[in-house]
Amino acid sequence: MPKTCFILNPKAGPSRRHDMPGLIAQHFGAREASYEIRQTEYAGHAVELAKLAAAEGFAVVAAVGGDGTVNEVGRGLLGTAAALGIVPQGSGNGLARHLKVPLGLPAALRRLATPDFSRMDVGVMNGHPFFCTAGLGFDAHVSQHFAQAGSRGLSTYLRVTLREYRRYQSVAVEVDLAGQQLATNCYVLAFANASQYGNNAYIAPLADLRDGLLDVCLIDALPAMRAFRVSLAMALGNLPQTKAAEYFRVPQARVRAAAPIGFHVDGDYLGHATEFAVELMPLALAVAV
Repeated sequence: MPKTCFILNPKAGPSRRHDMPGLIAQHFGAREASYEIRQTEYAGHAVELAKLAAAEGFAVVAAVGGDGTVNEVGRGLLGTAAALGIVPQGSGNGLARHLKVPLGLPAALRRLATPDFSRMDVGVMNGHPFFCTAGLGFDAHVSQHFAQAGSRGLSTYLRVTLREYRRYQSVAVEVDLAGQQLATNCYVLAFANASQYGNNAYIAPLADLRDGLLDVCLIDALPAMRAFRVSLAMALGNLPQTKAAEYFRVPQARVRAAAPIGFHVDGDYLGHATEFAVELMPLALAVAV
């Protein structure tokens, strides 16, 4: 069994309701596996802990938390020999769902005890690595306000989305998609390494973590009827078939916006900018699932 370091975000929703060290001991201690548990204490701490664990020779470094924790641990493991494991404890769990990691704690821990190893692509937006999705526009705007909402969970996310939908305006952008030039409006411009944002909201259902390409989803405007079609199609996983969005597959892209526009990576709002460089690093991260 691989030597495993669990990096636990104690503030992740379900983690606060479970005896995580006890559950891990139940599934790993009984197998006499070599493991350690380390808890994060502040934003960005998981990056440091993951780098340290990899340097210490752990074969698997498992993120116990949501997509933000997964992103931090993954960033810390880039350029190392250690593989990313996931024990999903967030509200969306986008990468875990794409990789078909069990969402139930006992099943996720059993899987991690005897994982399969592979590699996955990694995206980078303006120097910020992402493993699931990154984007400009409305999804980043919602991420910004969701972070300020004071509570987590799907119900809060939906409430914030509906409230901000009535306020948000699209921004004019010039987009270079690996040499293809577009001048358009941007309501949503999503760069998908994996298929979904989380909670089975499929922004790019055909995305493949190992194809060396980003699936780019462009929505130039979102009037009410199209918003309904997009929402339903994301839930059903058939947005490309509806023609409510345009799709492209590219290894890299550049974007210039007419006004500062918000952006996010893996659901974390990172600020506003007018220029963006997006690229893909093929098979840059080992995963254990």
